[in-house]
Amino acid sequence: MSNRDAYEQKLRAKLDELQAEVEKLKARARSADADARIDREEEIDRLEARREEMRKKLEELRHSGDEAWDDIRAGAERAWESLSEAIEKARSRFK
Repeated sequence: MSNRDAYEQKLRAKLDELQAEVEKLKARARSADADARIDREEEIDRLEARREEMRKKLEELRHSGDEAWDDIRAGAERAWESLSEAIEKARSRFK
C-alpha cells in the first residue's frame, strides 16, 4: 500500500469517527431545552457542512494527479484541523 493510499484510508477513518461524534452531539441536542436545542442543532448543521467539505477534499485527493496531490493534501490537513477544533468546541458546549 502506498503512502497515498494509507493517507486516504486514515482520512476516511477520521471522517467515520467524526460522523459518530456528530451523532452523539445530535443525541445531546435532542435532550436539551428548546432554546439550547435550536442553538445546538444550528451548530451541528455547521459541523456537518464542514464534514461535507472534508469529504470533498478526500475525493479531490483520490482523483488528483501526483503533482497536485501534495497541495491538495496540505489543504485537507488544514480543513481537518479546523474541523477538529470545531468539534472540540461543540463537545465542550454540549455538556
